[in-house]
Amino acid sequence: MSGNYTTIDNQNVSGSVPAVSDPPGHVAVKFNDASLQTFPPSGAQGKISGAAGPPRDADDTFSKPVSASSESQSSGGWFKIFTVAAYQPYFDVDTSDVLERIKDSLFPFGGSFNEKTASNPDLYGPFWICSTLIFVAAAIGTFATYLAHKLQHKEWNYDINLVTWSAGLFYGYVFVVPLGLYVILKYFSAPSTLVQLFCLYGYSLFIFIPAMCLSIIPVELFRWVITGVAGLMSALFVALNLRNHIVSAGERWFLIVAGIFLLQLALSVVLKLYLFNVSV
Repeated sequence: MSGNYTTIDNQNVSGSVPAVSDPPGHVAVKFNDASLQTFPPSGAQGKISGAAGPPRDADDTFSKPVSASSESQSSGGWFKIFTVAAYQPYFDVDTSDVLERIKDSLFPFGGSFNEKTASNPDLYGPFWICSTLIFVAAAIGTFATYLAHKLQHKEWNYDINLVTWSAGLFYGYVFVVPLGLYVILKYFSAPSTLVQLFCLYGYSLFIFIPAMCLSIIPVELFRWVITGVAGLMSALFVALNLRNHIVSAGERWFLIVAGIFLLQLALSVVLKLYLFNVSV
């Protein structure tokens, strides 16, 4: 070629091309490798930090997690009785605990039920005992009337009112009677916890479940005997377990004992007259 250009023979070139050096007076700027996998950068410096948060003078009430203590304080007071959490500890029992307490109610002469349940009285057992009594009473009473009509070869009609009547009787009894006894014991300066009285009276009704099952037998004298025995054992169970409170009531302890016996016996008589007094 002509001019200042020269030709290079490709055949004679070997090796790599040498790097071009910087001319004198030229400043090279080097950049560190940026990490694109982390955003924002963890090593932020200056007045702006990497952690996001409200300014120091801002109200960060809503940015703070709600603690259990503050939540309990906000929901505390008299209104907590309307919450499920208020009754949760009274349903925290095992099946073995419930069976043990049922066994104690069937053998009332020990009188140790209150001592065993003092630290953990439950409402689970009383609730299911009353619920079972409602359906057992309705079913057994219905079957008794059905059997009596069939033996006389007469027409039989089912009475749905037995269910509603039994529900009002048992739920009302296990709520009103312990509440009344709580007020009486408090008046005589021999107080007992209300939950423990609910627990005691609830388990005292268990004896009526086998008693009503045995009352299917269509023998009037046998039904009266079963009803009386069930009422007596239930009354003994309550009285013996409250003996410490009753004795500390002073000279009027006899009135409390008489009231307990009369109420339990009255319950058994009402069950006998309403459920098993069959007229054909």
